[in-house]
Amino acid sequence: MSRFATIAELARALRGRKVSAVELATETCDLLETLAPRYHALATLTRERALTEARAADRALARKAANPLTGIPYGAKDLLAARGAPTTWGAPPYRDQVIDMDATAIAKLKRAGAVLAAKLAMVELAGGGGYRYPSASLQGPGLNPWDRGRWSGGSSSGSASAVGAGLVPFALGSETSGSIGTPSAYCGVTGLRPTYGLVSRHGAMALSWTLDKIGPMARTAEDCAIVLEAIAGPDADDRTASGKRFRPLAARAAASAAKRARVGYAEEDVADHASTEGKAALAKGVAELRNIVPHFARATLPAMPFGPMVQTVYASEGASIFAELIEGPRFEELVDARQKAGLRASLEIKARDYLRAMRLRTTLIEAYAAIFTNVDVILTMGRAATATRVTQPLDLPPTAGGAVAQPTKRPGNTGMIAAGNLAGLPAIFFPCGFATDGLPVGLQLVGPPFSEALLVAIVAAYQGETGHHLKRPRD
Repeated sequence: MSRFATIAELARALRGRKVSAVELATETCDLLETLAPRYHALATLTRERALTEARAADRALARKAANPLTGIPYGAKDLLAARGAPTTWGAPPYRDQVIDMDATAIAKLKRAGAVLAAKLAMVELAGGGGYRYPSASLQGPGLNPWDRGRWSGGSSSGSASAVGAGLVPFALGSETSGSIGTPSAYCGVTGLRPTYGLVSRHGAMALSWTLDKIGPMARTAEDCAIVLEAIAGPDADDRTASGKRFRPLAARAAASAAKRARVGYAEEDVADHASTEGKAALAKGVAELRNIVPHFARATLPAMPFGPMVQTVYASEGASIFAELIEGPRFEELVDARQKAGLRASLEIKARDYLRAMRLRTTLIEAYAAIFTNVDVILTMGRAATATRVTQPLDLPPTAGGAVAQPTKRPGNTGMIAAGNLAGLPAIFFPCGFATDGLPVGLQLVGPPFSEALLVAIVAAYQGETGHHLKRPRD
């Protein structure tokens, strides 16, 4: 089978007996064992489990009792517990940690017939203290399949690298403030951040109780929808789970919804803030989407300190979660000095600052609700620049070597990742071309709560008319 086959293509091959689930699992594990170390993407290979699940999938296929994910191999970010494998959270103090259970998302994928082939690398503790270098990981810096001198993005670094390099057809990532969006944009894959509470977080490392979300990263929007349908829904073990399920729109309804959708956009996002290398490709991507979804209107977020707000929330909550580690003897084992300093400092955040950030979140949610009375979705860049160099400190401007336009009085929607996470909104990130440095760039669409079906429909229509998501890196 092609390394870059979609879930739908693999499912057809499995049902048509062109390949068995065991053969596919073996091929995937071999690829991960051989190639994933090139990208520092592998935390643990779960070959024995994969073959056991693949044999069960072959039995289901023989009975013609297959689901869309039956026999499909995947990887999971190493903050999700998986029975029989270490769950290291990307951090040296937890290198030997074994949590003897399956996180709910992994358990649901098992019930859907999917085959867990690997736990995938991540930034230590999902970057909760803030980190200065991409090397802040037990597995080393995530390397980009398009250029291994560039970062794959954090904190779901291994998930993006593995999907982007064609090692797995999909992977689970997580996002607190950008950890699905950034690696998806950098590695040229499609990532879906669900509405807060749509996917259970039981069995996942907590960084921020009020921000964390688990979602799929895959080749296409349709693939993301297949995975989200399997993992969304109620869970008695997660009191923050909304209980809502997800189903994609049928083909005809999806095409109609995409064509009718009203898109909010601020032209200064690309014109004033995109990097020199990426500006033309991003502008072309916007123009392509406008041809498919013609109803555009201006929409901008209110001026608010989104970055400090989200940092205050996840730092405060993360300090409570990791207080025992921060004050304990193994704290110095963490890789990144800035990460350690940030975690220590987070213990000192004042309650009034946290509460002010939470009050501002309410104002932000109200502002989004007002925007969504006039538009159905908001469009902006996935990231303003292409992937940073692996050696570049992350507190420098986010450029891969060229200049980023100086900030103007028109911030537009450049704070969308932080703002969208604060409001708990769903977003889909998708590739739209290549910058002049040869690296992928992408766009993002954000919608109101539980609008994932519309987001998927719009991007599926875009991907049906363009070929950016079909481009493949060389090994």
